[in-house]
Amino acid sequence: MKHLITLENWSSAELAALLDLADRVKAAPADYRDAMRRKTLLMIFEKPSLRTRVSFETGATQMGGHAIFYDLAHSPLSSGKENVADLVRVVSRYVDIIMGRLFDQAHIEEMARLASVPVINALTNYEHPCQILADLQTIREKKGALKGLALAYLGDGNNNVTHSLLFGCAKFGMDIRVGCPKGEEYEPLDTVLASARKIAKKTGASVLVTADAAEAARGADIVYTDSWMSYHIPQHKQDSRVKVFTPFQVNAKLMKLAKKDAIFMNCLPAVRGYEQTADVIDGPQSVVFDQAENRLHIQKAIMLHLLDACRNS
Repeated sequence: MKHLITLENWSSAELAALLDLADRVKAAPADYRDAMRRKTLLMIFEKPSLRTRVSFETGATQMGGHAIFYDLAHSPLSSGKENVADLVRVVSRYVDIIMGRLFDQAHIEEMARLASVPVINALTNYEHPCQILADLQTIREKKGALKGLALAYLGDGNNNVTHSLLFGCAKFGMDIRVGCPKGEEYEPLDTVLASARKIAKKTGASVLVTADAAEAARGADIVYTDSWMSYHIPQHKQDSRVKVFTPFQVNAKLMKLAKKDAIFMNCLPAVRGYEQTADVIDGPQSVVFDQAENRLHIQKAIMLHLLDACRNS
């Protein structure tokens, strides 16, 4: 059974094929209007969402399928009356494909081990593979190719977006520079860095982690940032985190260090005046809404690919 749990264990060729399929779906959506006919997607949510829910639900519907939203907050699972193992064994007998947006990576991995249908990681504390695939589709649209580009990520290095960017960039031969504060709380996990560097060595890319925002941004083709207050961060930490991350804010001065034709990305939601200034996110170099749109097209491609792999297994 093929699942999308992490970008780490998908080959560069498989990921490129997924991006190609997303491009075809985007260019000719009518060709896929019955591709999920009589197929049901179960969307399991432990974390709130806008883009993830709407893009997956719309994608399944536009391809003739049906999507079910299931909130774990109102599930027997949250009260301890049921466990993940029983839940996934049951729903695998009802639906054709499962998508989970969960707090714990271990739970999505357990779902994948036990499910008899494909499982998609739509975000955990460890990775956000669907988002980064949409990002890579967007970058390729804007730049024509991926290999040889340099992406600068500024802000919180110890989060799911950064981890998936490290894997995704390395797989496609893109240099990635993570500009973040020093310390275990803010830097990417050592295991992720080690794996990304091993992959990058094979593809001719480089991986850099630096506490110097200017070093990360200088000469970059893409400048990327994300929220300083991810869903798992308690609200009482906001003031201290703003102080720590302010030197990594993407503003006009920092963007000038990147290439003249550099694009700006943020996976959203974004707070103007925090991780980036309004003139950057609303300026001509910003592609954040193209990036958000491509969530729809890549979700369709992911579902089609996994369902096809399931039929052929």
